[in-house]
Parts: sequence; C-alpha cells; structure tokens
Amino acid sequence: MRKIQLLMLFVLSAIIFQGCKKDVVTSASTTSDQILAATINGTSWIPDTVSASIIYNAAAGTKTFNVEGTADSKRVKWVITLTGATATNVNAFPIATYKVDATTRVQMSYYEANSAGEYVPVGDVEDGSGSIIVSSIDPTKNVITGTYSFSSRKVNYNADGSIESISTQQVLGGNFTNLPYTFTSN
Repeated sequence: MRKIQLLMLFVLSAIIFQGCKKDVVTSASTTSDQILAATINGTSWIPDTVSASIIYNAAAGTKTFNVEGTADSKRVKWVITLTGATATNVNAFPIATYKVDATTRVQMSYYEANSAGEYVPVGDVEDGSGSIIVSSIDPTKNVITGTYSFSSRKVNYNADGSIESISTQQVLGGNFTNLPYTFTSN
C-alpha cells in the first residue's frame, strides 16, 4: 500500500510540476522565395520562371546585367549595359540608380503572350519612364537585390494612320531580392 501511495504522490507531483513549467514561446521566421515581383496594371505578379545574368564582354568592352521573369502570360525583361571604366571583368555590378534615357544603356520591356504563345512587346518604355535601383550585390553568393518600375506606352493607329487609342502598361513597385545570377566573362 505504501508503494501505491508513493507512486500516486510522484505522479501527482509530476503533473503539478508540469503545470507550473514556464510557457515556451516560439516565433516563426518567414523566408520568402519571392526573388522577383511587381504590380502589373494594379495586380500583384510573381513570376514562376526567372533568369538573371551579368556578362562581361572583353571584345565589346561592355558589362550587362540581364533579368527576365515570366508568369501568367506576362513577361518583364530588362538589360543594363555598362561601358568604359565601369565595365570591369569582375563578378560585381555597381550599386546605383539606372534610368531609361535617350541612350540604349537601360532597356526595359513588358511582354504579353499572343494566341500562338509567343511573347510580344506591349508598347515602348520611353525616356524617363523607367528605372532600376541596384541596392546590394553579394558576389560570393551570386545574388543581387534592388527595385524597379516602368511604364510602357503603345499607340494604336487606324487604317488611315490617325491615332485610334493609346494604351499604357504599368509595372510598378517591382523588387528583386537575393536574385541569383550567373557571371560570365568572355
């Protein structure tokens, strides 16, 4: 009988002790796999296919940063081309703001798939209508981070050459976060 009382006392003590145990608070950290995103014409867009590269071309004396993302029959693409002293043969890209201007240094495009599944550009990004900000790069991990936005404009003409309509596509609030890229030197 004494053994049963001791056992009951032990079980009761364990239950009471367990109830007094300090609550453990856990917090979850969320790691986003959203490496490229934007809002296209007011709708959130996250591509399911993304590619990025930095290519140094010794013969041309250029270094280009290329990005392309595709999803939902939409494609966003841009290219920044550096020349001269900024086009170095190293796995890096200058942290700076790059704007679409009268040169071909920064090219940005928005595409939509046609009925044949081919991606065709929807308008042109005019001078001052787009920018890319490279805010950080880690050449050890080959990832790059920044923001982008642009507007493309398409003028639709009647058969007689007069303007029928003008359509504008807005790619706003774009970001690329730890976007993996390849570096090639040739």
